[in-house]
Amino acid sequence: MVTTVPSHSPAPPPRCRRRLRPYALGAAVALLAVPPLPAAAAHPDGDRGTKKVLTIAVSQSVDSLNPFLAQRLVSTSVHRLAYEYLTNYDVTDGRPIPGLATSWTASPSKLTWTYTIRKGTRWSDGRPVTADDAAWTFNKIMTDEGAATASGSFTAGFRRVTAPDPGTLVVELEKPQATMLALDIPIVPRHIWEKVGSVKDYTNDRRFPVVGSGPFVITDFKVDRYLRLRANREFWRGAPHFDELLLKYYKDGDAAVAALRKGEVSFVQGLTPAQAAALKNKGDIRVNDAPGRRFLALATNPGARSRDGTAFGSGHPALLDPAVRRALFHAVDRGTLVTKVFRGHAVEGEGYIPPRYASYHWKPAAGQRIGYDPARAAALLDRAGYRRKTGGQRIGKDGRPLSFRILCHATDPNDRAIGKYLQEWWGALGIGLRVDCLDNVSDPWLKGDYDLAFDGWSISPDPDFALAIHTCAALPATPSATGSTDNFICDRRYDELYRAQSAEYEPAARAELVKRLQSRLYDTGWMNVVAYPNAVEAYRTDHIKSITTMPEAGGNIWGQDGYWSWWSARPAAGAGDGGPDDGAARGLLLGLGAALVPAVVLGVLVVMRRRATVEDRE
Repeated sequence: MVTTVPSHSPAPPPRCRRRLRPYALGAAVALLAVPPLPAAAAHPDGDRGTKKVLTIAVSQSVDSLNPFLAQRLVSTSVHRLAYEYLTNYDVTDGRPIPGLATSWTASPSKLTWTYTIRKGTRWSDGRPVTADDAAWTFNKIMTDEGAATASGSFTAGFRRVTAPDPGTLVVELEKPQATMLALDIPIVPRHIWEKVGSVKDYTNDRRFPVVGSGPFVITDFKVDRYLRLRANREFWRGAPHFDELLLKYYKDGDAAVAALRKGEVSFVQGLTPAQAAALKNKGDIRVNDAPGRRFLALATNPGARSRDGTAFGSGHPALLDPAVRRALFHAVDRGTLVTKVFRGHAVEGEGYIPPRYASYHWKPAAGQRIGYDPARAAALLDRAGYRRKTGGQRIGKDGRPLSFRILCHATDPNDRAIGKYLQEWWGALGIGLRVDCLDNVSDPWLKGDYDLAFDGWSISPDPDFALAIHTCAALPATPSATGSTDNFICDRRYDELYRAQSAEYEPAARAELVKRLQSRLYDTGWMNVVAYPNAVEAYRTDHIKSITTMPEAGGNIWGQDGYWSWWSARPAAGAGDGGPDDGAARGLLLGLGAALVPAVVLGVLVVMRRRATVEDRE
């Protein structure tokens, strides 16, 4: 059987929606103006007198500018802007469409895939992009464990990758692989990266501009301060309409909202219900509330271990008892959390994949569901031998009071609010809970020094990556290594189902296997999805004339599966004119000038390690 696609896919129309959809990553965008560009660099839409800079203020740390290592949403969003992938996702329905590859064919056995690489595409340094760049990228991931950190699951079944000529890429597989049109791997320039010594130690943030082939080029970066990108005027799909993007940090969400009100910021993401309500009826501000692509879960430490069998960390041994985990989850009232914490801006959690992806979304059967039932939770603990002492405190098998720790993201108000409810509900069972709200939860998480944690991932149209992070192969090679695992889960039955869905090309059959996979993950009890938060965003219509959401019919702006939002965004008439020179933003943002000096902008970009907020992951 041979599958082909056309060599051209129309660009999505950059139009503005009446109801946009928010996403999960505290972000805000300020619109600035700087001195005129030289005539040769003038913007194609006109506006030759002012350079348009769209400043995106983020509250999440960049884990790495190295695309082989990056896993956080903010980082992968930047990489989607800076590098082309073989394929992209259609803005309307998420189906695969051409990217760097203009077309592809599969052999009858579907073990050989041939991609035609787009002619005339160039790296930002002027060198041509060829199939050899793609082949080198994939081979690097296949042969270097460090390079496989972020995307190794995509190439795990590859046997050989070659580039017989500059316009042809051939991938030979060991077995069928359903993700061949959803290989979410940034293609990097070989002539740059083959000079890198150790990929796992390479930060990719020392020489600028960073050579890429996407709609924007990374031009500057300072840890915990800012990240700057300029428009790639030679981008094959067409130049962006803003000249630059500037990512800037707002640790406090209220400060970002205040900046939006003042017009210092054009876009705010990750709004709380109170913030969204306060902005709803403000002139020139549009609030967007819609189903998101994320889940929020409670994850328990299953006993951190590496692939070599070495156990590490300090997870509570009582959580290895399925009865204890089930009791804890029976004592979580998801309906109350959706109503009281999210104020209706979320849906009660069930399966691992949000209802936004209807074909893969799974719900537990009536007899399987771990619903809110405190009496049943107490009975489970009684039968498991965790008896109450005088005063109601339950005692563990070690004779000590039963008490747990939960990792909480200090920057996320939902974590704190849910933590208070858990303390109340689990306290009624006789179980203590310490809510550890930290600015950086990376270190204890990676070391396995936690009992429970607030967990969450963004799910792409093809869910393979988010499923792969719970396989045994995702565990770190050694305790000191960094694997792609989310929560140290390793279950042989889960692995069998994962391999089966990965090799199934028929959509309906694969969807059924993905649902069985979620069922198995649910039954292991290592993690339990609490809610699917809505994407809640707001933007100034007097700054942004139009912008494309994903899905186009009422989707999110930030963190898309593609680059449609920032590539398509058009400045409103007069937006940014007369503002200060933003050249000083290459250093501290304090140099922006009088128009942007209020204390609201004293925050600067965030670029640290994993899991700084609940939005940490792709």
